[in-house]
Amino acid sequence: MPKVIYVGDAGQEHAVDAVPGESVMVTAVKNGVPGIIGECGGNASCATCHVWVRDEFLPLVGHPDDMEEDLLDMAVSERREGSRLSCQIRVAAELDGLTVDVPPEQP
Repeated sequence: MPKVIYVGDAGQEHAVDAVPGESVMVTAVKNGVPGIIGECGGNASCATCHVWVRDEFLPLVGHPDDMEEDLLDMAVSERREGSRLSCQIRVAAELDGLTVDVPPEQP
């Protein structure tokens, strides 16, 4: 089972087992990871699941589409190269160890 590691703004890590096919956001919410809100339930209509994907995983998660780009522009936390909506990243075996930083504030 792949693991996803969420790192909070104070450096605290939450490593959780993830179900392939589920989103990184659903995995966080199911496991009580602080800072991932997911108000829209993963429908890509808010930015409350914004994360910063670590550089080594960027090629594996791909680029945001136009709708996700628009939502990321509305995110309260600073926009970075690795900014993604965690609801748009599907867990897969090749993402085992995926590490994302959780911004200190969500919109």
